[in-house]
Amino acid sequence: MEVRNRYAPSPTGLQHIGGIRTALFNYLFARAQGGAFILRLEDTDRARFDQAFVQNLYDAFGWLGLTWDEGPDIGGPAGPYVQSERFALYRKYARELLEKGEAYYCFCSAQRLEELRKARETARSQEAGYDRLCRDIPAEEAARRAAAGEPHTIRLKIPLGKSTRFTDRLLGDIEWKNDDVNPDPVLLKSDGFPTYHLANVVDDHLMGISHVLRAQEWLSSTPLHVILYQAFGWEPPEFCHLPMVMGQDGKKLSKRHGATSIDEFRRQGYLPDALLNYVALLGASYEEGKDIYTLEELAERFRLDKLNKASAVFDYKKLEWYNGQYIRMKTDEDLAALALPYAAEAGLFGKAGDEGSPEDRALFTAAIALVKERISFLSEIPGKLGYLFRDPPVPAAAEFIPKKSDLARTVRLLEIGRDLILPLSGLNDADAEALVKERAGKEGVKIGDLLMPLRVAVTGARVSPPLFGSIRLLGAERSLARVDGALGVLRSPSADSACSTNV
Repeated sequence: MEVRNRYAPSPTGLQHIGGIRTALFNYLFARAQGGAFILRLEDTDRARFDQAFVQNLYDAFGWLGLTWDEGPDIGGPAGPYVQSERFALYRKYARELLEKGEAYYCFCSAQRLEELRKARETARSQEAGYDRLCRDIPAEEAARRAAAGEPHTIRLKIPLGKSTRFTDRLLGDIEWKNDDVNPDPVLLKSDGFPTYHLANVVDDHLMGISHVLRAQEWLSSTPLHVILYQAFGWEPPEFCHLPMVMGQDGKKLSKRHGATSIDEFRRQGYLPDALLNYVALLGASYEEGKDIYTLEELAERFRLDKLNKASAVFDYKKLEWYNGQYIRMKTDEDLAALALPYAAEAGLFGKAGDEGSPEDRALFTAAIALVKERISFLSEIPGKLGYLFRDPPVPAAAEFIPKKSDLARTVRLLEIGRDLILPLSGLNDADAEALVKERAGKEGVKIGDLLMPLRVAVTGARVSPPLFGSIRLLGAERSLARVDGALGVLRSPSADSACSTNV
């Protein structure tokens, strides 16, 4: 059997983690089986449809690097792949069910249905859904009324007093009483638009979908879909309802847990490879003792029998760890290219949006090595490297003073540090460390105490990227200018009165 599966989103919102996990599992299964992965847009909800959400889907998948074999943008043998372009097909198959006696015309108005709902609510009735009032109208009479233009829908006849059985590849054999299925649901609305259930089943059949992998929240719809397949006389695809993605509080993942849309993860500085790697592990296992996978490796190892029945918990800290690992696997040049848009947006090179001069970009690339081991997100980089592109304000005198020291001693430490600037600007880290260690020994001071005032003077902060690398990138002239500015502040009377000791 040729494996053909699909991702069929409704373009009524941004692409989010749950949808991407479903798409990714379908993609991996198709690739693992040498099959076809199909994109289909289920846009029958015209009230909430927005073309911007279609573009967001394309942008999100383009960023993630997931591609499909057939779809709205590239075509294919089973097109069109947009449901609003297939309405004639749905009307045709709804009429087929009418002719077979598996469906019927319903003439109940929206007002009557609302009155029915309110009456049941008032009576505290356990009944729900349609009361099948039009089910027993003779077919000839119903057809005549419909042909005369009386407003109507077409409803599916749910077989009464029976059960529907199907096998789920993850959950096993499932039996569902038909009495618990949505009573005679609408297939074709009064405006001629199909409902989700009709369009979904017709499309899956006509597109030759062999496996339906979707979230477990759709499990309750599956008996209805199986009944529809049986009504048509079609063979249903194999079903596999994927475990839900939950927050750490045990509730379905949502905005209250943090970022959920792919746009948000992208803005925060996640790498697509890291996101895919982590999402692929939500409810699935691949290889013992291995955490990092390429997309190709995931596809090679993906198996339905490796899925977990239990819900998957989305751990933002774990994803952050993955992102940090992927950041450190990048070359400095590649990481700089990925981080450049964040630097431009933050105004690192001047005004927001400015990507800087060739010299700015060269310095930015050279500085990546200073922060690569210390970040988890691309968006952190501009804030950590700002001191290289503009002189930071000179901090208050107290910021320069090491513990158990005083202002006068700090000034002396910074004067010693100033003497080291010129040689340090031309040394590698190992030689620079040896030089500082030797000078600290001669002066009888701790290395940390010697370097702290120098770090604050050069970078503008007690905590910064590596000092030696910073001095090399800034150069001796700029570094000396900053130290001299700091010494001017520390030697001023105001510094002496504001900060006599720092214990």
